[in-house]
Amino acid sequence: MKHCLTLLLLCISFQFSAQTDEENVKNIYSNSLTNGMSYLWLDHLSNQIGGRLSGSLNAEKAVEYTKAEFEKLGLDKVWLQPVMVPRWVRGAPEFAYIETSPGMTTNVNICALGGSIATRAGGLKAKVIEVKGLEELKTLGEDKIKGKIVFFNRPMQADLISTFDAYGGCVDQRYAGAMEAAKFGAAGVIVRSMNLRLDDFPHTGSMSYGDLPNSKRIPSAAISTNDAELLSGMLALDKNINFFFSQNCKQLDDVQSYNVIGEITGSEFPNEIIVVGGHLDSWDLGDGSHDDGAGVVQSMDVLRLLKESGIKPKRTIRAVLFMNEENGLRGGNKYAEVAKSKNEKHVFALESDAGGFTPRGFSFDCSDVMFAKIESWKPLFKPYLIHYFEQGGSGADIGPLKDNNIVLAGLRPDSQRYFDHHHAANDMFEHVNKRELELGAASMTALIYLMDKYGTETISNTSKLKD
Repeated sequence: MKHCLTLLLLCISFQFSAQTDEENVKNIYSNSLTNGMSYLWLDHLSNQIGGRLSGSLNAEKAVEYTKAEFEKLGLDKVWLQPVMVPRWVRGAPEFAYIETSPGMTTNVNICALGGSIATRAGGLKAKVIEVKGLEELKTLGEDKIKGKIVFFNRPMQADLISTFDAYGGCVDQRYAGAMEAAKFGAAGVIVRSMNLRLDDFPHTGSMSYGDLPNSKRIPSAAISTNDAELLSGMLALDKNINFFFSQNCKQLDDVQSYNVIGEITGSEFPNEIIVVGGHLDSWDLGDGSHDDGAGVVQSMDVLRLLKESGIKPKRTIRAVLFMNEENGLRGGNKYAEVAKSKNEKHVFALESDAGGFTPRGFSFDCSDVMFAKIESWKPLFKPYLIHYFEQGGSGADIGPLKDNNIVLAGLRPDSQRYFDHHHAANDMFEHVNKRELELGAASMTALIYLMDKYGTETISNTSKLKD
């Protein structure tokens, strides 16, 4: 009986080793779409825990939950990596209105930007000056800005197909608007939300005062796109209207949190590490399902799908759930710092931080030679409509790992609806499609499988893919 069992195991092992890459990739997609865990994990993370702002109780709960789920998978190693993170709290709900004359007001939707100071206790009311960007402040000068609320109203460029390019083209006014306006004596800042859609959801996000002393800092808030249009239209008719807003946010002392890490140890090259990850923290207005609960659960499912598909990685596969991407990147920096101190050899890192929408492909930060090798794998993804393989770009959390010896990559889902939800109260579980999320997890697993099998060394004979 013992010899029969041994023979059976050898037959199974031979059968798996004889499978082609097409068959293994198909098996990965089948397991994800019929037996995936990413959607169930996201349900708990979003609906039982909710928004996970760094330093919050919910962030702590998310650390405990994901660590416990890693342990259930029977991984070779699970641990928490300590990291100090900033703790900014929103406080009571923000309130704002436009005043056309005494007693004549129209309420509008705003939210404090992450890192902003509060208004004074009774709120801030002042005349408004509208600008399209940071450069316009210099042309106006202190005489026209001092004592007023600067209204940054440059919209995302709608004719750019890449919504991330559109976001990058105007996010500077959110991040640096208060810092630059304060230099001209502004009393406060209101920024048009980074959103291509016209709606009533203000979108938060990080901002910075740079090296401005506390006495020079001014409150900064985002206004919904509908209300930005309203305010702009009213200013066109009357430059003397007032804007009032009140917010109670504050910056507290740093607190300890953790990156959550799970690992399958490599069978042949355990010292060569492949990382897959997303960021566990989120903003506090919604439940952070797209940004970045989706990336977290997809990364977790990569490890599970490899095990479920019977794949025994040659290299160590490590899933890292980074803390504090949104307002500090402390988790990504800490992970890279520890890896460097331990002289760890990271050969590939993949991040998912662009929402749980339908995957279109990947971007790669690598050499031309390595990209040519990666492109030879493209036919394996064609049956799953993964056609986008582009050179350039990866992910914020894995960026600190960059050196001449590592290939970095980012999952690229369809981006057209991403900024409808990004950093807003409607980034909710109900807006994530189960099938799209699972397709993303499968695509990531397939890429990790190929990177592990063939490594990051150059290959000249692409027929090896059929071996």
